[in-house]
Amino acid sequence: MNHLVEIRVVKVANYIAKNKSTVRNAAKNFGISKSTVHKDVSERLRKINQNLYIEVKKVMNKNKEIRHIRGGQATKFKYLKLHANSF
Repeated sequence: MNHLVEIRVVKVANYIAKNKSTVRNAAKNFGISKSTVHKDVSERLRKINQNLYIEVKKVMNKNKEIRHIRGGQATKFKYLKLHANSF
């Protein structure tokens, strides 16, 4: 694996672990795709740093558990905003 890729993987993983970030937020912050972030932290990180992988996996599992709630909140706010603008 390319050394620059390894550095990126560790940076992204540290960001997710430190900020309890979602894959989407990490991708936006680093200017890479969600697919790349996901591959970095779910496949490449395991080979580079097992302890960090476990920590990030916990954050990703927690995000997966609550994503339906965040989606519902986003929809709620969308329609509240649309409703507020109609008056």
